[in-house]
Amino acid sequence: MEKEHYSKYEKARIIGSRALQIAMGAPYLVKLKEEDLERIGFNPVEIAKLEFKEDIIPITVKRPMPKAK
Repeated sequence: MEKEHYSKYEKARIIGSRALQIAMGAPYLVKLKEEDLERIGFNPVEIAKLEFKEDIIPITVKRPMPKAK
């Protein structure tokens, strides 16, 4: 699913979940130099935002489909 189709609530949940994974020791999915990490202060939320911007976060959103009658 492309990132522009997410609601602001879904985007917040995805970034928050990924930031928690990063804070718990998950590897980064974007290539970051030491200078880049120092610039953002090693902040997991900022790293998750970069991953979201690149559309490489391995988290999906399941939306309930309407039931057919």
